[in-house]
Amino acid sequence: MIEVSNDAWAIDRSELSELLCRLSQAKAPSGFEDEVVEVVRDFCQGWATVDVDSLLNVTITPNTVTGEKPLLLLDAHGDEVGALVRAIKANGTMSFVELGRFTKGTMGGQDVYVRMADGEWVRGVMGVRPPHFSAANQGGESEVLLDIGAVSKSDALERFGAGIGEPVVPATHYSYDEGRDIAVGKAFDCRAGVCALLIALRRLSCLENLPVDVVGCVSAQEEVGERGIAEVVRRVKPDIAFAFEGCPADDTFVPADEVQTALGCGPMFRYFDVSMITNPRYQRFVLALAGREGIACQTSVRAGGSTNGGPLHTHGVPCVVAGVPCRYIHAGTALCALSDIESAARIAVATACALDEKLVRSF
Repeated sequence: MIEVSNDAWAIDRSELSELLCRLSQAKAPSGFEDEVVEVVRDFCQGWATVDVDSLLNVTITPNTVTGEKPLLLLDAHGDEVGALVRAIKANGTMSFVELGRFTKGTMGGQDVYVRMADGEWVRGVMGVRPPHFSAANQGGESEVLLDIGAVSKSDALERFGAGIGEPVVPATHYSYDEGRDIAVGKAFDCRAGVCALLIALRRLSCLENLPVDVVGCVSAQEEVGERGIAEVVRRVKPDIAFAFEGCPADDTFVPADEVQTALGCGPMFRYFDVSMITNPRYQRFVLALAGREGIACQTSVRAGGSTNGGPLHTHGVPCVVAGVPCRYIHAGTALCALSDIESAARIAVATACALDEKLVRSF
């Protein structure tokens, strides 16, 4: 174990916001994570080697890794919920399938980017029937269609360059209120987690004599079934893992005495979700460590949801999940507090510094 002073580790909020902005603005739904890959490559220049596989999993190996110590994997998924063009209709609009799952009712009227067959991203809208064209007693939700302004199928194909199988993402603009520490943008699930991972891993790359080797992974296709992380585990063979998530905050939906994931109260560590029962020994260790370091965190038992922690633990890798609370994920716009991203990064660094081979085996 090595001692790390959190007071001496300054995390610049403007840099943190700039990194989150670049990650949030990246157009990278499941299977199309290329723009996130480029942000990660750029951030890691000079202190780590970046490798990308065919699934677009990004493995980050700091220059300080020895290959002779227990291996701690830091993971966060790089993909976001999006859509895929399914068909182009005679009137020029398009149908789509979701990549992942948007919250019901959130996409009607959402402005989006649609990638054309030549790679250009064109602005469009998720269109819904206006009430003027509905009977007064006609209730319920209307069909959502994808519209880029084409007037016919041939117009969509020839003038715009649309094609089936092309990705779609919300066109949400990122902003950060420095005085109130609130960021608003898209894809905070899990770009808030990726942001924490990158900040933590860069910090760890500067420390000498770590008791473990630490490798980072920005994994692909989590939103469609945690597909990328399974390949990473087979290839990297970690001994232990620390996953980051952009998880749904519950503080605007449930009674105050049932809130477990509140904005601004630190990352949430789950004991249970649909995909895993968290290793209780490792969880206790991390929570006790956060308490000793004075780093805010929260705990929860989740009735729904799943993370990359599921495939990690079914491959025999002890794992905890630090969820950055984000309000209204799986919609076009979410918000989060940068203090929660910072706290998640700090707990990861403290964990890496406190582990050793005997502890890893004890979990």
